[in-house]
Amino acid sequence: MKKYCFAASMGGHLEEIACLKEIAKDNDSFLLTEKGGFQEISFCNKTRHVLQINRKEKTFPIKFIMLFAQSLKIMLEEKPDCIISTGALATFPICVLGKLMGKKVIYIESFARVDEPSLTGKLMYHVADLFIVQWKEMMEFYPNAVYGGGIF
Repeated sequence: MKKYCFAASMGGHLEEIACLKEIAKDNDSFLLTEKGGFQEISFCNKTRHVLQINRKEKTFPIKFIMLFAQSLKIMLEEKPDCIISTGALATFPICVLGKLMGKKVIYIESFARVDEPSLTGKLMYHVADLFIVQWKEMMEFYPNAVYGGGIF
């Protein structure tokens, strides 16, 4: 049986990935998300928390390095076969580390992105083994993506 890591920042990204709960329910899985002020959605057997970051903070470079260290620890402990992410930036390190470790990485661009790519999407387009958009209009920005329709 394969093990899945569902990775999403708090808020809308987490709500989107929670729509994949049927996949999580039928497989060994864990959720990677930020520890934050939002009400937590948990749909996996286990939840692993990482640092909440904001790229506009002065301490961003230090926190980003810390986030990579946390993600590496989680990767080594959990050993997922596949990482499925809806973003945002807090999930980028685990996706990059997963790719470097030969794991499959699936990225789903945010449903909120109808006519403009997200920063995380732009980065993940070059990392993901499978890049899914939820709006046909996004194929203009991501020509090698797969149109999957909305996951809501």
